[in-house]
Amino acid sequence: MALMVMKDTISNKLQEAFTPESLRVVDESHLHEGHAGHQPGGETHFRVYIVSAAFKGKSPVDRHRMINSALAAELSGGVHALAIQAQAPGEE
Repeated sequence: MALMVMKDTISNKLQEAFTPESLRVVDESHLHEGHAGHQPGGETHFRVYIVSAAFKGKSPVDRHRMINSALAAELSGGVHALAIQAQAPGEE
């Protein structure tokens, strides 16, 4: 069985937790070489773009908390930084 990469783990957990209309997870680790938290091989710095009805009526802080909660294991493990753009459907 192939080893699941962190990007896939994040995508799967967010898909399961929020059933998003759209989801994109980008590994930006290569942009942080030499900075805190960077590890050889990457998988430490990610950016998430997600659109989900679960965020309707929620503040940006609440949306970030929801995502951080869904990814608690990853954030307490190898993921050093997570940039989040979370929107409800119809928002720009």
